Amino acid sequence: MGFIKEFKTFAFKGNVMDLAVGVIIGSAFGAIVKSFVDDVITPLLLNPALKAAGAENIKELSWNGVAYGSFVSAVISFLVIAFVLFLLIKAANKIIKPEENTPPELSSTDKLLMEIRDELRK
Repeated sequence: MGFIKEFKTFAFKGNVMDLAVGVIIGSAFGAIVKSFVDDVITPLLLNPALKAAGAENIKELSWNGVAYGSFVSAVISFLVIAFVLFLLIKAANKIIKPEENTPPELSSTDKLLMEIRDELRK
């Protein structure tokens, strides 16, 4: 098999295309969550707490030269992303219920054949 044909087969498999779409959507989702944390959560929830603590900006927080404000911001972003993904997966699991493995009900012919089989065994 030629190199180009082999690459084409690999690149256009469903799994590779699904992964590419997932990465692109994940990147866009990350940008949305970052904006949500930076533009909504930080001003509404964290800024009042930071002002009470004597800090104006979360990214400027430091202690003995260790700038931990950016780390705190990243942790908050991670927690929001994890929570939203949890909610999405929980909703998807409710929509897509696994099929129950119950055997189909036997027809009258099948029941009769099973009775005949059982009688022949006796």
